[in-house]
Amino acid sequence: MAGLYLHIPFCKQACHYCNFHFSTSLKMKDEMVAAILRELALQKDYLEGEPLETIYFGGGTPSLLGQHDLDLIFGEIFKHYPVSAQPLEVTLEANPDDLNSLKINELKQTPVNRLSIGIQSFSEEDLRFMNRAHNATEALTCIQNAQQAGFENLSADLIYGSPTTSHEQWAANLAQVFALKIPHLSSYCLTVEPKTALAHMIKKGTARPVDDEHAARQFEFLMEKTAAAGYEHYEISNLALPGHYSRHNTSYWQGKKYLGIGPSAHSFNGLSRQWNVANNAAYIRSLQAGELSFEMETLTPVQRYNEYVMTGLRTVWGCNLLKIKELGFDAHFTEGAKVFLADGSMERDGDVFRLTPAGRFLADGIAAELFAE
Repeated sequence: MAGLYLHIPFCKQACHYCNFHFSTSLKMKDEMVAAILRELALQKDYLEGEPLETIYFGGGTPSLLGQHDLDLIFGEIFKHYPVSAQPLEVTLEANPDDLNSLKINELKQTPVNRLSIGIQSFSEEDLRFMNRAHNATEALTCIQNAQQAGFENLSADLIYGSPTTSHEQWAANLAQVFALKIPHLSSYCLTVEPKTALAHMIKKGTARPVDDEHAARQFEFLMEKTAAAGYEHYEISNLALPGHYSRHNTSYWQGKKYLGIGPSAHSFNGLSRQWNVANNAAYIRSLQAGELSFEMETLTPVQRYNEYVMTGLRTVWGCNLLKIKELGFDAHFTEGAKVFLADGSMERDGDVFRLTPAGRFLADGIAAELFAE
C-alpha cells in the first residue's frame, strides 16, 4: 500500500510563523492545476503499481481549489493509479475562512472524506498574532458546519507555546475541541523558523520570544487532558480517539512508499528520496515542457537507520530492535539507549523501545544522541 500527497502552493496571506512553500498570488492557479495533472501522468510508475490507500491534499491552502479543480485532479489520479480494496482515506487541509456552506457542500460532491482544519486557536488575540486569515467565530462555526454536512472524520490543528496563549486560553482551546467532539488533534509548539515574519518580529523586538518553559507546561497539559478525554497520543504532535489515527501520516512514520506531486513535494520509495523544485513558475515551465524537475538522493544505510530512529521514536510504535538489526545498528542503538532507559525517558517492551511521556519533551535530542555517523 502507498500514499499520494499533493502540494497546493497557494495561500490568501502569509502566517507569521510559516516557512512552507506557497504563494499569496492565485494568478497561476489554473496553470498549476494543469501542471499537477501532467505530473500525475508522468509519475504514474513511481509507486510500481502499489495501490493507493491514502490521498492527502496539503499546502499551502488546498481549500482554495474549486470543485472543478478537484474533479480534474481526482479524474487523473483514478485514471493512472490503482486503489486499495479498503476505503480510501482522502484528506484535504482547509482554512476555516474557506469552509462556508457552499464550499463544504462542494467538497461533499468529491471523494474527500476527511478534513484537516487549520484552527490554530479559538482566541482572537492568538489568531491576530499569527496573522491567520480567519477569526475566532469562523474557527468555531466551520467545524459545526462541516459536521452538520456529514463530515465526521475531522482533524483540528492547534498551536501552543505562543506568547499570546496563556495557560487559561490553552485550556479553553482544548476544552472547545472536546466539546465539539473532534476525533483527531494535531498540536504543534510555536516554532521560530528562520526567514519568517515571526523571526523578524522577535529580532526587532516587536514580538516576545517563545518561552521554552511556557511551551513545555502547555505540552504537559495537552498530554494530561487529552488522555483524560480518551485520546491516544500516537505521535508526538498527533492525538486521536480510537479508530481515528491519520492513516496517511501513519504511513510516513512507518516507512511506507509515497509519491509527492506539486512544487516542493517530497517522494520516498524505501531506498531513495526526491523533492520537486520549490518554485511555482519553474515547476509549471518544466511540466509544460513534459519534464520533471526534482533532486534525488539514494539513502545510505546510516541515513536509513537515522531516519527510522527519528520517526520511530516519535510514535507509539517506537523503534523495533529487529528492524534496527536488519539495518546493522543494533549494538550501537542498544548501547546508546542505556542512558535513556536509566533516566526514565525511554522504556523497553521486548524488542520495542519507546519514549515515555517524560521523554517526549526531548524526542529530537534523544534521537540525535542515538544517530549513527
